[in-house]
Amino acid sequence: MSKPENLVTTPYDPRPFFDEMFVNSYSVRSHYQNIFLQFMSMKAGNLSKRQTATMKRMMEEGITFTLYSPDQAEALERTIPFDPIPRIIPRDEWLKLERGLQQRVKALNLFLKDIYHDQCILKEGIIPRKMVLSNCYFRPEMMRLSIPNDVYVTVSGIDLIRDEHGEYFVLEDNLRSPSGFSYLYKSRSIMTHLFPELVFNHSIQDIEISLNVFLSALRRLSPSGKSDPVIGLLTPGCYNSAYFEHTFLAQQMGIQLVEGHDLVVIDHKVYIRGIKGLRQIDVLYRRIDDDFLDPLAFDPNSMLGVAGIMNAYRAGNINIVNAPGTGVADDKAIYAYVPDMIRYYLNEEPILNNVPTYILSRPEERDHVLQHLDEMVVKETSLSGGYGMLIGPSASESELADFRLKIIANPDRYIAQPTIQLSRAPVMMDGQMAARHIDLRAFVIAGESIQVIPGGLTRVALKEGSLVVNSSQGGGCKDTWVTHS
Repeated sequence: MSKPENLVTTPYDPRPFFDEMFVNSYSVRSHYQNIFLQFMSMKAGNLSKRQTATMKRMMEEGITFTLYSPDQAEALERTIPFDPIPRIIPRDEWLKLERGLQQRVKALNLFLKDIYHDQCILKEGIIPRKMVLSNCYFRPEMMRLSIPNDVYVTVSGIDLIRDEHGEYFVLEDNLRSPSGFSYLYKSRSIMTHLFPELVFNHSIQDIEISLNVFLSALRRLSPSGKSDPVIGLLTPGCYNSAYFEHTFLAQQMGIQLVEGHDLVVIDHKVYIRGIKGLRQIDVLYRRIDDDFLDPLAFDPNSMLGVAGIMNAYRAGNINIVNAPGTGVADDKAIYAYVPDMIRYYLNEEPILNNVPTYILSRPEERDHVLQHLDEMVVKETSLSGGYGMLIGPSASESELADFRLKIIANPDRYIAQPTIQLSRAPVMMDGQMAARHIDLRAFVIAGESIQVIPGGLTRVALKEGSLVVNSSQGGGCKDTWVTHS
């Protein structure tokens, strides 16, 4: 009988990128030593069985995401590809990230309060007035409206990347209805059940308590002051790409999962229809965009929202989380000014840096980008999920020419950034470790204090050489561990 092959025979060469596990081909970072040795000792057949069990478990539990592709006539529902090699972040490294994320979210909330009230940052010219007031996500309906505890953004997903030197940068702020919570918790659950020897042999920070933190934050934001407010999660319904996440969060936090037709507004109060009659709702965690929230206030054709809910909101009878109008703060052009917000509102220097960003409405910056378009990543300011992007180094001549015309025609709609050589981490491919680019979506909860869920969601670009990690573009994920020491 032939001897079973070990899972890994030779570590890959990480150069020229920063690699999370390997310093070079022959040296493993100290906090990955145990993980590396454990995976080296595994047999390929054993891991293959576990990976098959993982995919079966995800399918049985309905852990799916809807993948949209221009090459397909219909959307494809699939499981999120899950990689078993965890990403490990040492405690001292995490503490800096945590402080930087808390600082950033605090400044973003102050910015939103300011632009919907006194607009001091606009009057002083720190941020161009036109960039804010003409933004498609700016909601005049929110002007002078009082928000409980001045918390506009209760939950945010901040995307972080590392460059070739291992330095962290903030890539994007996701403030409207950031997704990925469920995959964070499910990744940990999968690792615990299928790879217990890996999890229990490491001292890693718990994430389950974060759901209680989230629930406490929602309760605290109730305008009624009730000790046990009624909380609902508003979903577009079962055909939404993130519906699994909506059901997961509602179930885990013990809150009502509702669709627009489940709610009715009477005398500026919002009620849930039920078999026992009407029940007033105090806090609504909405997972639909502003446009669809209230057909009387926004898009009159919306079938997803609740007619009159904005009137109830203005009357102080319900709190909507995250607040309508928060999208103006995660616009990709506004992103470039977040360091200025931190200096302006907090009188502090940013702990985490932005990726250098060109505002294409500025002629000199636009000219520079057009001259170096094949070196740039260009993004449409109002889009997310990896849509509306050009990655210059991998683009064809026709794609470059097409984007050049788009930028010239509508420069206000785009920003550009130099292509960052995203860090890489090993993933399992056909019984061997293979290098793939990654990022990190960190989740921040603003309640009584601002807390960051330890670790977040590491997203993986599964296509070799790709820099696009979004699940909506076919990316996968892996568990993220923050060590206790």
